[in-house]
Amino acid sequence: MPAARLARLAWAVLALNLLVILWGALVRATGSGAGCGSHWPLCDGEVVPRAASVEKAIEFTHRATSGLALLAVAALLVAVRRALAPGHPARRAAAWSLAIILVEAALGAGLVKLGLVADDDSPARAVVMSVHLVNTLFLLAALALTAWLVAGGRAPRLRGLRRGAAAPWLGALALLLLAGASGAVAALGDTLFPARSWAEAIAQDLSPASHLLVRLRLGHPILASLAALAVLLLAWRWGGRWARAAGALALAQIALGALNLALLAPVPLQLAHLALADLVWIATVLAGAEELPGREPAAASTTS
Repeated sequence: MPAARLARLAWAVLALNLLVILWGALVRATGSGAGCGSHWPLCDGEVVPRAASVEKAIEFTHRATSGLALLAVAALLVAVRRALAPGHPARRAAAWSLAIILVEAALGAGLVKLGLVADDDSPARAVVMSVHLVNTLFLLAALALTAWLVAGGRAPRLRGLRRGAAAPWLGALALLLLAGASGAVAALGDTLFPARSWAEAIAQDLSPASHLLVRLRLGHPILASLAALAVLLLAWRWGGRWARAAGALALAQIALGALNLALLAPVPLQLAHLALADLVWIATVLAGAEELPGREPAAASTTS
């Protein structure tokens, strides 16, 4: 496969996974996680459900598109291995992408089989959803790096750098992971314990009698603000194309997060907030690939 076509395929697979992630958030926000009952991978015991409620249609669509995304990642790995010579870093990134999406599928199945869906408000659901979100970010990172590398970008290198050169990047990534995990918990709290007014929301957050998921919501704006600040500092310090993109997206995310809080987290804004968070993460990952010196990729193989 020509290099240009391979790069387009890699970016397309990344975009497909972004859409699947957003649809998964819609499943949670609409309480449709139990739409197919406790069956997995079948939906109420059927490959294609015949009589579908809205919740079942939403959940089945998510499962179908998730399966398509898994097949797309597997196809990307095959294409990369056929087109690029052994030792090319894109081959490893594509292999990691497949391994991580398999973990993603297992986590999704676990949520369903353990009943951690719909109205379940257990701490176990919050933990699994946080792990699910972090794993999702790792998947996006692996796919973004695969696309970057097949397009001719260098693989980021941490070893051998002068002391502290990569610290701002690694710190920003760590804070983004924490913000993402806390965001999963906050979104779950908003879904299960919606507030009808600002006064009610503040009372819920500050009351020691409130559910743990509600009291944990306060942590997300704090972690998200720290993460945004770290990304902005990275953009100021590095100034590369992807670093500047990450900074601009972080500013937009701050504004959207404030609007989300002001309007008490309506579902469309929740999805937009998640989409921007994923884009900030991708841009920050690629900022490191752009700025941290690495070795040149190996030449493409002659196979097609």
